[in-house]
This record gives sequence, C-alpha cells and structure tokens, in this order.
Amino acid sequence: MSTRFKFNILERKFILVIGDIIMVLLSLYYFIHCAFQIHEILSVKTITFYTLGLILYLMLAYVLNSYSFEKLSVFSIKMLSRSIAISLLFVIIIFFVGLFYFNPYINRVNILIFYAGTPSIIIAWRYLFDNVFKFLPPVKNVLYIYDKNSKESLKEDVESINGKDNKNTFYEVKEKLFLSSKESYFNDTLLKNIDTYDAWVINVKNYNKISPEIKNCMLSTILSGKEVITYTSFYENNYEALPIKWHNDSFYEILQLQNRKIRYLHTISSFFINLILSITVGIVFFLVTPFVWFLNLFFNKGPLFYTQKRVGQYGKEFDIYKFRSMVIEAEKTGAKMAVKNDTRITPFGRILRMFRIDELPQILAVIKGDMKFIGPRPERAVFVNQLNEITPFYNIRHFIKPGITGWAQVMYKYGENLEDSIRKLEFDLFYIKNKSITLDFRIIFKTATTVLFSRGL
Repeated sequence: MSTRFKFNILERKFILVIGDIIMVLLSLYYFIHCAFQIHEILSVKTITFYTLGLILYLMLAYVLNSYSFEKLSVFSIKMLSRSIAISLLFVIIIFFVGLFYFNPYINRVNILIFYAGTPSIIIAWRYLFDNVFKFLPPVKNVLYIYDKNSKESLKEDVESINGKDNKNTFYEVKEKLFLSSKESYFNDTLLKNIDTYDAWVINVKNYNKISPEIKNCMLSTILSGKEVITYTSFYENNYEALPIKWHNDSFYEILQLQNRKIRYLHTISSFFINLILSITVGIVFFLVTPFVWFLNLFFNKGPLFYTQKRVGQYGKEFDIYKFRSMVIEAEKTGAKMAVKNDTRITPFGRILRMFRIDELPQILAVIKGDMKFIGPRPERAVFVNQLNEITPFYNIRHFIKPGITGWAQVMYKYGENLEDSIRKLEFDLFYIKNKSITLDFRIIFKTATTVLFSRGL
C-alpha cells in the first residue's frame, strides 16, 4: 500500500484534532442557532463565540491529555472517559458563558439535545477514527542505516524507533544496514527491496562516508515522497527529547550550539509569564502557609521549612526552600534521592507532596532571582558531580536558570535514581534547544493537570 496512507503519531494526532474541531463547530452551531435561537449566522458576535468555544474545548482536551494516545487506543475506556469528561465540562461552561454573552431566548428541548449530543458526536468521531486506522497499515517500514560509532547502541536505537516505554511511534525497523569505512557498494538485496521501505532513519557520524550509490537511492526515496531522517531528528520528533546516552559524538548535531539564536519574543513572554505566575503562586503560598504551619504542629512536628543547596545557572549554588515533608533526620546516612513510597516521608508530608503543596516555598527563590517558574529542575551538587561523570552533557542544563516546573517534570516520571536523571536530561536539553512561547504554555497546562489530578510522586 502507498506510503501516503501510513501515518505517524503526529499525522494521526492532526487528523484527530481536525475531526474534533469539526464536531465542536457543529455542536456550537446547534447551540447558538437552535438552542439559543440566534438568527445571525456570521456576525462578529457569533464568530467570536465560535472562536472562544473552540479554544475552550481544545484547552480542556489538552489539559486532560485527550490527544496523548501513544500508549492507549483512542477508543479505550480510559480515553473515552476523558472524552466524556471534556465534553461535559465544555457544554456546561459554554451554556453559562452563552447566557451572559447572548442573553437569549432558550429552547429547553434543544438545550437537552445539545447536552446529550455533544458527547455523543465526539465519541462517534473517535469510534470512526479508531476503526479507520484499524484498516490502514499500522506502521511505517524503516530501513535503519548506522555505522561503527552507533553500533554500540544498535539495540537501544532500534527499540527507540519501534517504540519504547510502551509508546507507539508507528514505525518499525524492517532492515538494518551497517556502513563500514571501506563500503563502496549497496547490498543487492536491499537495492531490490528499496520500494518496501516507507522511511529511512540514518544514524552515522560522517555523512561524507556514505557511498554515492546509497545517496542516489536516498534522493530517489525523498523524491518519491518517503521519509529520510536522521536518528536524532526522529527521536526529537517522536519523544520530544534529545538522545544523549549513547550519542556523545553528536554534540553539535544534538544541541546546535553553533547556531544558537537570541529569541527576543520568547525572552519578553517568559518575563511576563514568570511575573504573572510568581504573583499568583506567591499569593497562594502566603495564604496556605498558616494552615500548613498549624497542621504541622500536630501531624509533622518539627521545622516548617526545609532548606537545601541546589546548583543553578552557570553552576552557582543557591538555597531552595520547601515545606518539610520528610522526617527531620532524613539524610543522616548521606544524600539520597526520594523514591516512590519513600519511608522517610511523613503521612502529612505525603499529602503535601500529592498536591505539590511542598513545592510552593520555591517561589521565594524565584523572587530572589535564583530560579524561574519554567526551566530545568535544580539538582544537588553531589548528584550533579555524579551525573557529570556519567554524561558530558549534564552541565548544559545549567546554561539557563532552573525552574519550579519544566519539560522533564511534565513528560517523565518522578526521578528516583541517576538513570532517571539522565532520561530527564534528554527532555531538559529538548527544552533548551526548542524553548518557545508555545512550549512554555504546554508546560503550564501539563503542570496544571499534574497538580489537579495528583500525578506522580
């Protein structure tokens, strides 16, 4: 079957979003012109309401992870429950906003149809989406080309392409081609089967060593509309992180530091985002502190705050503050990372951690200028030194100010060991390389979801 009928995860998400937009617009049309009986179809007022309604739905869908179906079917019970919750929230909010916005004459029967119909058409669309893709080829067949520099990581790289951590990439390696330094020919068998590959993923250090014969086939593949992509780009596109564990030779390709640009718009937006969030979180912190102090007297006896040295921008240490959630002598035997079900966490401290209340005092470090609201999480010097010995990339995360929340925090589980810290570093480097207004808002929305639904440790 033609490659154009094989869709990767981004293409599938795009189709799902377009379908959602159409369903929501149909729902809003019925709501405005049938339930509220507004006769103006394309007035400024109705177009504005369509726009606000669409933005509201997409925000709810994003915050509640309605488009994160890499690990789940779109029509799974968990995803369906999310769709129903999103639809119900949407119709309730839209109804009350519409009352104030239009001051309409209400048709009660049509209102009930709107309430029942919106979740129904969203679910029907997702059922159609799920079933259509069952009849299409599930994955793209990949030709993976590698050299001696990436031979050590062959197994891990192939697993990443096929999908690791239960994540569906919708790619599958069908053939592996090893390029030796003396190679000047293209394997005859591969050449005969070249049309069976939907995508090429190339993981070589020196592209000049690729033979002319392979380059010609590569060009023909591109011209035929198929994908030819480097492994780093593939990893970045599908995992929204940068591969570093086995790719220490790809320093400039990964970070592109030689082409670093000054992003004025992001710098300005980042300032205002940090200002607004600092004021908001600061108010919450000062309101919550008396209650935490009072409950601490009975359920978590000892100091209210916990102070610790962390490594910040350019490797300079600073003090970080948290509401204490562990026993007083939690590290009497030495520094140790917190783990899930950590016995050092007190019962009251577990509640503080569950709703991220223990993190609120970090706003003091933001006010002092040591941290920002969004950025890589600051780590302790003892662990930084250990991680620097494992990977030469770790200090790159100190290029920018650390943050209360960040891309690694919303994309990966709570770090329990050095291995997790290296995995989270991939997300931190992705943020440093791709930081933008859009990415900052994604982090804010995902952080809100984490706090609201008590995800993670």
